[in-house]
Amino acid sequence: MAHYSSASGRKVRSFRQNSAINVTPLVDVMLVLLIIFVITAPMMTVGIKVDLPQTTAAQLNDAVEPLVVSIRADGQIYIQEMPVDKAHLLEKLAGILQQNKDACVYVQGDKNLKYATVVEVMSLISASGIAKVSLMAELPNQAKTRP
Repeated sequence: MAHYSSASGRKVRSFRQNSAINVTPLVDVMLVLLIIFVITAPMMTVGIKVDLPQTTAAQLNDAVEPLVVSIRADGQIYIQEMPVDKAHLLEKLAGILQQNKDACVYVQGDKNLKYATVVEVMSLISASGIAKVSLMAELPNQAKTRP
């Protein structure tokens, strides 16, 4: 709706401001972000690729990002993706425990690894003060679909 004023001899037009919010750009941006997260989420797996043994136990769901200690078939130990030797494993885990008192460690060992090696690493984890230690395994149907 236009308003005309002739007090100064000129015509001045003023328009009513449109206060409607256009949500289409917001929805477009949110859909793009959703697609990006759906594509990148499977790529954000943590740890080193090891050949895990299979189990029929139910899968655990945990909301906290796991701390994974991996042991390859050659005996090399990793915390997340960082290689660590047995001599420094205890002090690295003690440092992690100082930052997070409720740390939970998941141990994944190659299925061709000696059981004694896995037990030795688990005892080092327990000696560092971490009380929550779990073993990782694959469900039988996951082993065939793993890259």
